[in-house]
Amino acid sequence: MNNNLKNANSISDELREFINKWKNKPGNLIMILHRVQEEYGYISKDIVLELSKILNVSLAKVYGVATFYHFFKLEKPGKHSIAVCTGTACYLKGSGEILEELERILDVKVGNTTVDNEFSLEAVRCIGCCGLAPVMTVDNEVYGKVDKKQLRKIIAKYKQTEIATQST
Repeated sequence: MNNNLKNANSISDELREFINKWKNKPGNLIMILHRVQEEYGYISKDIVLELSKILNVSLAKVYGVATFYHFFKLEKPGKHSIAVCTGTACYLKGSGEILEELERILDVKVGNTTVDNEFSLEAVRCIGCCGLAPVMTVDNEVYGKVDKKQLRKIIAKYKQTEIATQST
């Protein structure tokens, strides 16, 4: 996750230039939404409204594409993104219990962000590390053969990173 995300209330000049390049090309909306999410970390309501006007397409179409694909996020993510694999191997090895425990520890439901905006929690279909099941990632770090007892320590590591970063 890019911690230097820009304000997602309006389209930057750089993004506007990208949109203008893609404006009349087939499949433009998906490419533009990818770029918006890359730049802002999510697709805000303000951006959806602005894209609708710029591209001269209905708000329903922009919102429909953004909500159809699970990749797109419509809510601002937390500073740290936690993904728990729920693919077959991970599920059989207890990823459902890992998710439940994370929900309890973080006091957040899957698909949401903690009140302090520190962590986003999501279930994903496959991380591609089936031999390490159950697997979770925090930001881009992979944790394999995860046990519920390890979760508090893993979470604490990221809270410590925030504290250490703020004190330097």
